Amino acid sequence: MKITDSIPKMTDTHTDNRNSNPGATIRALRRSADMTLAQLSAKTGLAASALSKLEAGHISPSFDKLAAISRGLDVDMTELLGSPPQAPAPAPISIGRRVVLRAGEGQHVETRSYSQTYLATELLHKKMTPMVVEVHARTMDEFLAEFGDFIRHPGEEFVYIIEGEVEFCTDLYAPIRLCAGDSLYFDSEMGHAYLKASDVPCRIVAAAAPRGSVEPVIDTFVSMSEKGTAAAEGQPSDASPRRSPRAK
Repeated sequence: MKITDSIPKMTDTHTDNRNSNPGATIRALRRSADMTLAQLSAKTGLAASALSKLEAGHISPSFDKLAAISRGLDVDMTELLGSPPQAPAPAPISIGRRVVLRAGEGQHVETRSYSQTYLATELLHKKMTPMVVEVHARTMDEFLAEFGDFIRHPGEEFVYIIEGEVEFCTDLYAPIRLCAGDSLYFDSEMGHAYLKASDVPCRIVAAAAPRGSVEPVIDTFVSMSEKGTAAAEGQPSDASPRRSPRAK
């Protein structure tokens, strides 16, 4: 009897995560959903003319527009930042997924309280959202001035302190101080906040695993930041400062 070793086919993904003009991707996703510009406009609150210009590459979308379009199309926002969807290839017998990011790569989101780099954003349908975070806010007053409330999202979260000291605050427990090398695993539906507790830079690695079909963690984070900032300034939420992802 002849015995043949079968080696699972692996997919090695290494991209620079760049898509300065996601218009073609948005058009392809809209058409695959059998949706007109007028229908997408009604779902997003964006003018059909603006959507048309965006799809044609005549204007670049801001982060809040990408978030609105991702909700209107019911897709992960990272799908808008990738290449236009291709016809699915026949699935191999075994599939392995791997993403390689070099130093400095990722999707960056800056707020007053945190500098976040979301990793493996080109990999869709992930079971968790990995990120590197530098903590800036030192007090709950600073944090609440931006977010208005604790951050919470359905699921679980793991955090490992790389550098500095972080005070972990929740709406259920007394604050606890975490030092470099410490780690924490918690229910992220519990309101929580990270505060800088040392004079040196405070950096953490976190992985958020959502529970069920929920809004992407990055959308929850930015939405809370913008709404909290707008409320503090007495502005409508759509007048709050815009934050755009920076991909390398």
